[in-house]
Amino acid sequence: MLAYEEIILIALLTLLASLIGTLAGFGISTIMVPILLMVFPLPQTLLLVGIIHWFNDIWKMVLFRKGIRWKLFLAFGLPGIFTSFIGSSLSLRVSQEILLRALGVFLVSYVLFITFNRAFKLSERLSVAVSGGALTGFFAGIFGIGGEINAVALSAFNLEKAVYIATAGAISFMIDSTRIATYIEGGIRLDPEILSGFLIFIPVSLIGAMIGRKGIEKIPQEKFRNFVAVFIFLFGMKLVLFP
Repeated sequence: MLAYEEIILIALLTLLASLIGTLAGFGISTIMVPILLMVFPLPQTLLLVGIIHWFNDIWKMVLFRKGIRWKLFLAFGLPGIFTSFIGSSLSLRVSQEILLRALGVFLVSYVLFITFNRAFKLSERLSVAVSGGALTGFFAGIFGIGGEINAVALSAFNLEKAVYIATAGAISFMIDSTRIATYIEGGIRLDPEILSGFLIFIPVSLIGAMIGRKGIEKIPQEKFRNFVAVFIFLFGMKLVLFP
């Protein structure tokens, strides 16, 4: 059973992740999944964070609703739905230790890539959107983390920050809806104590998104991306060495 203090700590983690996720355009799952894996098994972690991420998708669409690029939304989202189902189905069948080590390798590799390829840029083509959406959906389904790939692919289209956040939120909403349904269909359930905690987690995630919205134009996004990158690397190494 979760203690009251643990519910509060998860709520604070949700606030921080929602704030950074709104400012940087990604990072909610990246921050929450590694930490919650210290407390919960991987399947429950994926479902818990997936639901919180799903609500944050809604907040992004509502707060930046005028910025959604619908063509990109469909190009990324439709293949993402299919691959999210595949990824989330695999997460129910593959050994948790293998998945955790693979997640760690992915996180470390991602940080090393963006560190040594800061000028890397994809071309603005439909194939980039389709493949980016497919990879985002698969990684979101199997690891609970896909926003980083989505960010790399979307950055090729030179979107304004608000437009990027709104479009990314809409894409994630489709992908998260698919993987959450797949997790539940596969038999993953959350304890009643966690479910009651959503009475706090949901409004807290909204507060984090609203604070993030106000800071979009005031705080350099690069600083938050660097923070998230360091965080990704440290927890990636932890999962590789101690899954």
